[in-house]
Amino acid sequence: MKKVIHLANTRGNADYGWLKANYSFSFANHYDPERVQFGKLRVLNDDTVQAGMGFGTHSHDNMEIISIPLKGLVKHRDSMDNSEVINAGEVQVMSAGTGIEHSEFNSSQEELNMLQLWIFPEKPGLKPRYEQRNFAPLMKLNELTTIVTPKNKTIADSLWINQDAWLSMGEFENGRKIEYTLHNEQHGVYMFVIDGEVEIEGTLLEKRDGIGIWKTSEFTLNFNNRSKVLLIEVPMD
Repeated sequence: MKKVIHLANTRGNADYGWLKANYSFSFANHYDPERVQFGKLRVLNDDTVQAGMGFGTHSHDNMEIISIPLKGLVKHRDSMDNSEVINAGEVQVMSAGTGIEHSEFNSSQEELNMLQLWIFPEKPGLKPRYEQRNFAPLMKLNELTTIVTPKNKTIADSLWINQDAWLSMGEFENGRKIEYTLHNEQHGVYMFVIDGEVEIEGTLLEKRDGIGIWKTSEFTLNFNNRSKVLLIEVPMD
């Protein structure tokens, strides 16, 4: 087993007043040659956006984009004529493919906190697409819920992207323990602690810490406090 540890206070960050951003990997004006990506996972941003503020219309291409509001809501508009609100508990996927323009705003009266991930697609030039789903009713305490799967390996209620990647989320009580088995031994898993305290293969992680694990087929998570985690399994090549 190999692993790399990214403590919360070692992330890149930016404070624009209306936006406070934390970057697990190199992004925008923050560049760390040791933290450009983890396998096919290119971006994991932890953004806090003030009420009424947001990201104006901008373009993306050839990237699978996954947005997960943790608090508040996101108002989304794009060049495919989608105009949606994504609430905490919901997950949005957007395949930028050949090119898409979109905007994201906090249209509520409270602070918005959201995670946004970028994952490289299996190939360039794919057709853009958009989808979102409410996972709040599906989440069960002390269980992982699969929220994103590869296109041809979907399971009930999951979203899909154009990559052999699997995303899972779960909330666990103090003292719980789970085993995670990788879908492919050539993959790696990046685990992000949304809240709480988790011990994973001898490493203790706290809120907003991250760890990448590869060269293994499974690993164990022990929850020392009530905790919420996001697991991102991606190809490493």
